[in-house]
Amino acid sequence: MTIFQKSYFWYIFAIIFTLLFAYYQRVTGPTYPKTGDIIIADKSLTYKLLRSNDSHLPAEITVKGEVDGVNGYIEYRRFRTNEPWIKELMVNKEGKLIGYLPPQPPAGKLEYRTYLEYDGKRMSLLPVPVVIRFKGAVPMYVLIPHVIFMFSAMLFSTRTGIEAMRRGKSVLSLTWITVFLLGVGGLILGPVVQKFAFDAFWTGWPFGHDLTDNKTLVTFLFWVFALIKVRKSENNRKWVYIAAAVLLIVFLIPHSMFGSELDYSTGEIGTGK
Repeated sequence: MTIFQKSYFWYIFAIIFTLLFAYYQRVTGPTYPKTGDIIIADKSLTYKLLRSNDSHLPAEITVKGEVDGVNGYIEYRRFRTNEPWIKELMVNKEGKLIGYLPPQPPAGKLEYRTYLEYDGKRMSLLPVPVVIRFKGAVPMYVLIPHVIFMFSAMLFSTRTGIEAMRRGKSVLSLTWITVFLLGVGGLILGPVVQKFAFDAFWTGWPFGHDLTDNKTLVTFLFWVFALIKVRKSENNRKWVYIAAAVLLIVFLIPHSMFGSELDYSTGEIGTGK
């Protein structure tokens, strides 16, 4: 028996694959900070521009690196408004420039621009404004189980797909596990997280266009259909391939796209564009 015929090898493969996939999800979404470097006076300064923050805290924008004579400021305004830009000076503290954006209600967004000044010249860190969304604090006792269940669902989806391709004997039991993990993590704990963060349990179809909600629902329905087919006959394992492929494809879409957004003109939370 070769290593490729051993079950533990494919579990290890599925774990590594899921970890890489989870990392991709983390760094590609619209809430991941914008980071980079800028060279001033032959020295490198590193910036971190937040795109997500708790609604009860000011958002800290930082530029690290010591260069004498460098000053900075932030211009911000509420997103999707024609309000005038508000200027906020950055302060030099412990070797870095720090500026703060004011807290916003859950799902509220600000757009902001960060500038540095040196030797009479003004430099923008990015060519376009950064958008930051604020969210309510999600308790760890809700968030951690949600993350564990969703990670495990991706893991077992991969493992079940592999088992089906290997024509293994555990396809049905693994399909049951995948459906259970995806249902609890995505359709039970997911809405609870959403409620804490944006005061709405569900903003996907038919109530809105939240992409995270919609892709979770689509994936779950494919896996339920695969379970129905495999229960009738394990020769229907092709539906497991399809369900696993659908999960992979939809979760390649960056997390939090078209998510909850506060309309400042009405005070209502809808779905972003």
